[in-house]
Amino acid sequence: MWQGVYPAATTQFAADSSVDLDATQRVQTALVDDGVDGLVLLGTVGENNSLLPEEKRAVLRGAVEVLGGRVPLITGVSELGTDRAIQYAKDAEAIGMDALMVLPAMVYVPTSEELFAHLKAVAEATSLPVMLYNNPPAYRVTIGFDTLEKLAAIPNVVAIKESAPDPRRITDVINRFGDRYTIMAGLDDVALEAMLLGASGWVSGLTSAFPQESVALIAAVERGDWDEARRIYRWFMPLLHLDSDPDLVQSIKLAEQIMGRGSERVRMPRLPLSGERRAEVTAMVEKCAATRPTLAKAAA
Repeated sequence: MWQGVYPAATTQFAADSSVDLDATQRVQTALVDDGVDGLVLLGTVGENNSLLPEEKRAVLRGAVEVLGGRVPLITGVSELGTDRAIQYAKDAEAIGMDALMVLPAMVYVPTSEELFAHLKAVAEATSLPVMLYNNPPAYRVTIGFDTLEKLAAIPNVVAIKESAPDPRRITDVINRFGDRYTIMAGLDDVALEAMLLGASGWVSGLTSAFPQESVALIAAVERGDWDEARRIYRWFMPLLHLDSDPDLVQSIKLAEQIMGRGSERVRMPRLPLSGERRAEVTAMVEKCAATRPTLAKAAA
């Protein structure tokens, strides 16, 4: 675990906005068939906070049904309160998840003491390995060094999904904690920089639309072929920037639809892209599709 490419898989919806479990399973299976190393379910791109509690658990059961044992399955733990997060973590473990990606409690901006108490309580409620999710732009809180210092005493807190836009954070974490925490790149448009600085893998949004290129990119990194990695990364970068935008979910799902991999349907309060923004993203995806790099070298 914690190596390679882990797409943040989308949750698919029917025309009436109900969860389409069959379509969700097809999206998940197609990604694994294309060579990804694991899946993150019900993260931001999976629209975790737009789903009802039982819908979330149904998505997890569906993933275990079609993919259990093929690749590691990680679920986001993203709840309004700590009690709900603890119960979700327990349920995810019982359903068959392999690990958890634990977020700060939603909406409320905690003090460092409150943040530590929340993360500690969730981690100690399960035997599963825990990846912390640090994303200051999206969640308005940074998992600081003081919090990481205290969490280091909890054995199953093992990894950090690092989505701070400043890649210096990765070196600072490694300098402070050595190999205590495995770091996963969490922001698409600094993913290669994160890998260079010591991340072991990539939790990716745009992999949902272009999985083969994402796998080839990380494979090139792992074998030290930086020329190949840069070539793919530079082709990919216009789309990777979408992962940093507030409408990343809509953009990624539109990209999936254009590439024949899923539907752009999202659940309110999100709305599908429209007007100039939809035309802009569509043109970006179509350009990338028309200029896809040959991956013969990576395949060899």
